[in-house]
Amino acid sequence: MSDELLSQDEINALLEGSLGGDSDGGGGGGSPGLTQAQLEALEDLAGMFSDATTGVIGMLAGREVSVQISEIGEKAQSEVVESIGGNRNLLFSVRCDGFDDAPVSVVMNEGGVVLLADLMMGGEGKDLPDEANELFVNAAQEGLSQVVGSAMTSLSGKLKGRKAIPTDPASEVTEDEWLLFPNLEGDVPVWYVSMEVTIEGLDSFKSFISVPSVHASAFADALIGEPEAPAPSASQPSQGSPTEAPTQRPAQQQAPQPSGSGGAGMSQPPSGEASPPVDVRPAQFSPLQPAAADSSLPSNIGLIADIPVRVTVELGRTRKSVGEVLSFAPGSVIELDKMAGEPVDVLVNGKLIAKGEVVVIDENFGVRVTEILNVGEKIQSIGS
Repeated sequence: MSDELLSQDEINALLEGSLGGDSDGGGGGGSPGLTQAQLEALEDLAGMFSDATTGVIGMLAGREVSVQISEIGEKAQSEVVESIGGNRNLLFSVRCDGFDDAPVSVVMNEGGVVLLADLMMGGEGKDLPDEANELFVNAAQEGLSQVVGSAMTSLSGKLKGRKAIPTDPASEVTEDEWLLFPNLEGDVPVWYVSMEVTIEGLDSFKSFISVPSVHASAFADALIGEPEAPAPSASQPSQGSPTEAPTQRPAQQQAPQPSGSGGAGMSQPPSGEASPPVDVRPAQFSPLQPAAADSSLPSNIGLIADIPVRVTVELGRTRKSVGEVLSFAPGSVIELDKMAGEPVDVLVNGKLIAKGEVVVIDENFGVRVTEILNVGEKIQSIGS
């Protein structure tokens, strides 16, 4: 083939943004790849996903959650898939509106899918099935969707104007051979983050975030932005700046002049003589206004206002031995720890926020709230 013509593989690589100088088809070696500055900027994005995972999964599961970033970098997507391992994983993907529909993939192994879904549906995260059925997949997909949404909200706030909005969510359970981005070749480099997610009192599981490098560079460049010039400090004024001259010695220029004879002569002491003492008084400020009644609400509460939570009404509790439970039969009566007519508990994600009385609405049960915690305690309870 003539040196002036490109092969089909080279054309495909150009279209995918993965053609580099010394192409070898391996883990990003065939691509210009991300620069060191871009990789460092993307660590902020990894932190946003880590914080979003901690907050959202903690809220949905109703337990303390910790997230540890175990690996971050750039590889060929086939190598990332190999490091993820396992045939059955939940692959959740979105496109990022505001960044040329950049694809973002989130992978959670099947054990994590089952565990998270069970906790979201009110379970204890124990005695779990070996495989995730459709109900478990749908629940975990909702959780991952909220994680990505929270991370993109944080990114938009960091960029101060440019919006990153996840669109076109899709998910599938992977089988046998699969790729993070099926429309790209296996040797296309991607930026990825591997996270170890641990839910209080339960086993940990893996979660992975990945973006093709050609799109990850756009995220990185946006995060880097334009460097801001540091403001000169008062102790080190910039040279040759005429606008700063009036601010260097405000005391001499604005000091009140003493009354009496000779005052005018003291306003400009002769060269070489000491300056006269300056009359200095403490500043007077008006008293602060009392805080508003709803000051207990976090200022960023709107960021989570649309996140669904699990509301449970608890009629009562009791403790039974295994033998007593095994003796249950149709017609058995279980005595609870509440008296007749006593208010029932209203819980959000397992946290008590209100009390109420049971009512019947048409043919359905309902609860009329009779007692409620104050706003600050409710927010603190839901978030704890």
